[in-house]
Amino acid sequence: MDIDNYQALQNFYRQHLERVILPFWLERGIDAEQGAYFTCFDNQGERLVSTDKYTWSQGRMIWLLARLSELSRNGLLRQDADRLLDLARQGVAFVTRHAFLANGNCAYLLDRYGHQKEPFPGQGFDTSFFADCFVTLGFTEYARVAQDAQVLEQALALCMRIVQRIKAGSIRSEPYPVPAGFEAHSIPMIMLNVTQELASALEAFGHPQSQELRHLSFAYMQAIMERFYQPDGLVAELLPQSGDAPDTVLCRHVTPGHTIESMWFVLREAQAQGQKQWARQATQAIAKAYEVGWDQQYGGLFRYVDRSGGKPGGTQTGAVYERLILDTWDTKLWWPHSEALYGTLLAYHLTGDASFASLYQRTHVYVFKTFPHPDQRRGEWIQIRDRQGRPIDKVVALPVKDPYHIIRDLVLIIELLQQQLAMA
Repeated sequence: MDIDNYQALQNFYRQHLERVILPFWLERGIDAEQGAYFTCFDNQGERLVSTDKYTWSQGRMIWLLARLSELSRNGLLRQDADRLLDLARQGVAFVTRHAFLANGNCAYLLDRYGHQKEPFPGQGFDTSFFADCFVTLGFTEYARVAQDAQVLEQALALCMRIVQRIKAGSIRSEPYPVPAGFEAHSIPMIMLNVTQELASALEAFGHPQSQELRHLSFAYMQAIMERFYQPDGLVAELLPQSGDAPDTVLCRHVTPGHTIESMWFVLREAQAQGQKQWARQATQAIAKAYEVGWDQQYGGLFRYVDRSGGKPGGTQTGAVYERLILDTWDTKLWWPHSEALYGTLLAYHLTGDASFASLYQRTHVYVFKTFPHPDQRRGEWIQIRDRQGRPIDKVVALPVKDPYHIIRDLVLIIELLQQQLAMA
């Protein structure tokens, strides 16, 4: 696939989205009776294994449906824009009605009918601030596309509550609990994405708090680039709250897909705020993630690697997160690869550096050889695979089949290529 043939490339991604991905989700992922969305399918996409509704996934689906509606209205997709926006609206209504707790936080897990469930008996309902983050993102995108000022205010209020909880140190972060005494890159990373999207929506509305949110975006970007970005171009996932990083698995491991996703957040914000040095460092971090994270034997990006490449090493502490790293480090997952498609393409278009074109093309070949279901009538991707690319039945994060990364990155690629076509 010629990376500089923008029209052919855009056609490829549009067709894959419309023929392979969307039929599955628009036919099987919508709960037409109770509202909101089904996402608890098995890895093959053959069985709905639960009708539970993880709030994390509900917020993500709202974002996707709203953005797909906008693309359809703009002629970049051949879908029913009104139906898509109505499906997003139904998700907003379901989450608003059922997911919010008395303290303003979001419950992590609901049943099909919206009843709140404890994911871990006795540990409460708001076990992950990530659920609140994805509700904020979903509500923000719906509000922007639908021009709904009331939903935008809901998103803003929820975001500011998350910010306050982070400052107070009162967040929980299942399914990735941060070990005691550590700071996690995942927190400023997700908050950069939340605040940059909310800031843009507020700016579009001429909202008086838009500048405040843009300042928050800058602060979270600064935390990533001045705290977690390392002099060698790697991005640390966990660092001790004080002192030097010990030579442990927790501090030595790198998550290539997370790095690439985080860096395209940084690239977009750095471009918007004129931070050229951070933009350069972000592209360097993408290249470094490939240097240590690409499997030279079988292809694809490892889930976790040591900072020098290969299986994560260092002293073991017995932390729960450490076991996850060591047990799943060599799996090949859908989400790092869809993020890598967009991240490398964006880096290439921003820099013109042919090395990013090469990384993108290598990733494109691997992704479309490995992840799409071999029977397109059954649709979607087989998302979770072992090192050799064979499907495996394993829960990754939530026990769901998640369309967010695939659809979001296909959408972003289509939009990026449209920008390039407009400038050609």
